[in-house]
Amino acid sequence: MTDIPHGTVQEQTFYEQVGGEETFRRLVHRFYQGVAEDPLLRPMYPEEDLGPAEERLALFLMQYWGGPRTYSDRRGHPRLRMRHAPFVVDRAAHDAWLKHMRVAVDELGLPQELERQLWGYLTYAAASMVNAHG
Repeated sequence: MTDIPHGTVQEQTFYEQVGGEETFRRLVHRFYQGVAEDPLLRPMYPEEDLGPAEERLALFLMQYWGGPRTYSDRRGHPRLRMRHAPFVVDRAAHDAWLKHMRVAVDELGLPQELERQLWGYLTYAAASMVNAHG
């Protein structure tokens, strides 16, 4: 147990509150299990193996929520819209992405408030990636 000086509050990051790296790796692994079988989303991942994409998303989410900065150390600024620009991300892709992410989030069994925060961000992020209408 760490001694905390009297009168201070030790704040945990969201990353720590949800269980750290293990939780984010479980989330992303489950998500990519769905993507691997999805006829709309799978073609958006040109690599034969989804492993590198899974690693990138896990590192990004860990960093975003207060974990290690490994993503930026390896890849620089996230620039999410720019990185997704080569792909047609329409409403159908948005919905498919959220469908698989919903399954993954539900399987984590997070406390309601933490789940709400995570889902709020994921729905915002999904909407911000849409770059085609039709």
